Amino acid sequence: MTSDLSLTWWGHACATVAIDGARVAVDPLLSDQLFHLHRYTAPPTAEATDADVVLISHLHYDHLHLPSLRRFARDVPILVPRGGETLLRDLGADRVRPVEPGDVVEVGGTTVRVLAATHDGGRGPHTKVAGPPLGFRVDRADRSFWFPGDTELREDMYDVGRVDLALIPVGGWGPTLEDGHMDPVAGAEAVRRVGAEVAVPVHWGTFWPLGLRRLARANHQRLFVTPGDRFVTAMTDLAPGVRPVLATPGEPLTVT
Repeated sequence: MTSDLSLTWWGHACATVAIDGARVAVDPLLSDQLFHLHRYTAPPTAEATDADVVLISHLHYDHLHLPSLRRFARDVPILVPRGGETLLRDLGADRVRPVEPGDVVEVGGTTVRVLAATHDGGRGPHTKVAGPPLGFRVDRADRSFWFPGDTELREDMYDVGRVDLALIPVGGWGPTLEDGHMDPVAGAEAVRRVGAEVAVPVHWGTFWPLGLRRLARANHQRLFVTPGDRFVTAMTDLAPGVRPVLATPGEPLTVT
């Protein structure tokens, strides 16, 4: 019998994947505003903090967001890039697990394989805290999903192995898409390299700098409004055997 697999995308790279009864949260960002960035989707509900494990792909503030992590129960394990555990001291040392590419972690019957990514691994310009940028392949029972984190295309994506669900970052929050990210076409190529039943684009259409929408209309369209549709088109060309699905923030999506 095939196990259950469903996804709730909360916006940006934040999502909860329910896999055979376990809930895996990735890069939780639950606030309506982050510095100069404003959320343009419905805010996440309390269900976004219901998880059995939390996976953090890298240390940037929009992926390792301390106020959001503090909203999870104190017994929920958090996997964080090695070196970033110093940022989580007040969350409980016994639940914070520093990891690096190549690690395989078992959490209550869920297997998390830690992958390498190509991205800036620092926390930011005002601190020397850094850790390796990560992706994750998660397996439980007979279901699986892949979340590469913020990354560029990599040759070792061919080695990840086919999954049921791929969560693919395909945009940004403007005004440009810097190195260490994939646009919709690169995201589709990444899915082609891995293989999946269903592919859902994330990291788009959620946050945008206040006031920049009017000043940079073309960039707003390219990086905020259209990445999802462009990903679907690119998937048709590059990986026609994979079903692309546009998730709506806050609405559960069942993967069949």
